Amino acid sequence: MSPLGEWCYYVFAMTTQVRDPRQKCRSFRGAMVALAVLLFALRDGMGAQQKASISPSERNYVLAMLYDTHEGIKKHYYDPKFHGVDMDARYKEYVERIKGAATLGDAVRMVAAYLSALDDSHTYLIPPQYSLKSDYGYRIQIFGDSCFVTHLQPGTDAEEKLHPGDQVLTLGGFAVNRKDFVDLQYYLKELSPKATSTFLLRDPAGSQRQEVVKTRVATTRRHVPTSYSEWLIEVQKSQRHLRNRWVEIGDVLIWNMQAFIFTDAEIDHMMEIARKHRALILDLRGNGGGAVDTLLRLLSRLFDQEVRIGKRVTRQSEKEQAAKKSGKDNFGGQLIVLVDSESASASEILARTVQLEHRATIVGDVSAGAVRESEWFPGESGQGFDNPYAISVTVADLIMTDGKSLEKVGVIPDVLILPTAEDLARGRDPAMAKAAELAGIKLDPATAGRMFPYEWAPD
Repeated sequence: MSPLGEWCYYVFAMTTQVRDPRQKCRSFRGAMVALAVLLFALRDGMGAQQKASISPSERNYVLAMLYDTHEGIKKHYYDPKFHGVDMDARYKEYVERIKGAATLGDAVRMVAAYLSALDDSHTYLIPPQYSLKSDYGYRIQIFGDSCFVTHLQPGTDAEEKLHPGDQVLTLGGFAVNRKDFVDLQYYLKELSPKATSTFLLRDPAGSQRQEVVKTRVATTRRHVPTSYSEWLIEVQKSQRHLRNRWVEIGDVLIWNMQAFIFTDAEIDHMMEIARKHRALILDLRGNGGGAVDTLLRLLSRLFDQEVRIGKRVTRQSEKEQAAKKSGKDNFGGQLIVLVDSESASASEILARTVQLEHRATIVGDVSAGAVRESEWFPGESGQGFDNPYAISVTVADLIMTDGKSLEKVGVIPDVLILPTAEDLARGRDPAMAKAAELAGIKLDPATAGRMFPYEWAPD
């Protein structure tokens, strides 16, 4: 299972490259965010779904949701053996569980739980969305096996009570670690959203405290697009903060690429800038992936020949995947790639490909380990806006040229650099500073930390 993190908005931009929003993608969160803006609210208000008892019609609705999910998995999941899980028996089990559910929220969560047995980063329920927009006001991230507060949204309760560099020991009563982080975020933010977030924290000095942070709920309802063109406008608005950003320091280009959402022309433009420099630092931290075409184009501009990526394994076949020679003058200088726990899918594939080809040095933290390829499918019990849920289904896995998958493993950096709590509190970026050192330039961690300020997704 996977969460709808606020940093997943990159998925929207895929639809500006193809007209079919079912395009396959290598994105940590699949394409569910693009669907989420299309969905009507099942209930109004934060927490209403959790508290209301379930009616017979609502129970039937969720049973239909489970049926759609089961049929979608049987038809589309890349492994017809489901990793040895008996999904038919599991379906029967969860039919009975839903029949006994006390609330609508409980029933919906059982559909998500049905899928959890596959333990697949790209296969999950896209649950009904709430009509009132909520802002949690904080951003947390895994570094190593620990979780820290990294950014706080101005004007929120979180800004008053939390601080960058606070280590999150528990959230909502659950311990926070790398293994369970994605599932925990999915549960607390999507399956069971809360009016408050309860934190047990440890500050950089070592003192512990508890904070209860209120969720900010908008007084106006979410806008729900009623046509494809209207939806596309929402898509374009949401991706504005995901633009390319770069800094030139002498003969070194530092490129902050936040998503694989760009056209060939945009990639070529960045590579022409890079070709004027001796070294390129490609910052893929926080980059959750995106379109396969963008990945292939970028790889093709980093090599002077066709480069093998791996074997794409689907339900029907196994095919070699490669980035073809671009036919243009490519960047042949020194390459350093930065990754972290939120670098996923296309980011991981690029990083591991250049690592296996001895083309680059990888710096930072172990990546997400979520590299499969997914498609999303609206529920079949009624199409369009009358059916506010869908499922993301893994349709392919990728076996890299070393014969291994990155799923649940991630890319292990050549140079492991983790920020300390004090680094986060003071806005220092030791990983970028180390990458700069490897590129032959001096950049202190404090200056590096100010280079690419965090930008919140637009409302």
